[in-house]
Amino acid sequence: MEEKEFDYMNVIPLVDVMLVLLTIVLTTSTFIAAGVIPVELPKASKSQQETLKTQTIEIDRNGNLYLNSRPISLEGLKTGCTCSMSGHKHGGNDMHGSRHDKNCLCSLNRDNPILIRSDRDIALQVFVNVLDVVKNSGFKRVSLQTEERK
Repeated sequence: MEEKEFDYMNVIPLVDVMLVLLTIVLTTSTFIAAGVIPVELPKASKSQQETLKTQTIEIDRNGNLYLNSRPISLEGLKTGCTCSMSGHKHGGNDMHGSRHDKNCLCSLNRDNPILIRSDRDIALQVFVNVLDVVKNSGFKRVSLQTEERK
């Protein structure tokens, strides 16, 4: 008896198995990434340190400053007061209603990352002034957001 040679190989079962494996991997990775898998975390006597949140300083085309989308002056960035008026007092409310904001630079952990988003058409000195204030405040993790050239 002669053996017949294979003229072709049927790959449909192989494709079926690969699609099932792909489905399993994608489903599992979605649960892991989104944290949907229910897990009861263990209890501890002390609460874990607050997660460091990136703080954003934005400089618009006119040179106006914003800390986490709230308007702030350069002086306010230095002192931690969100009031943009000059001649204000610090350490509580005053006649202008300015006060230390819990989200100001002076109240942040120095390990927090700072992201500076600056309009490309501003004067370089405005950016340097902001960077100088941030660095002099003791922040080490400072970055500048840019766009990729096309």
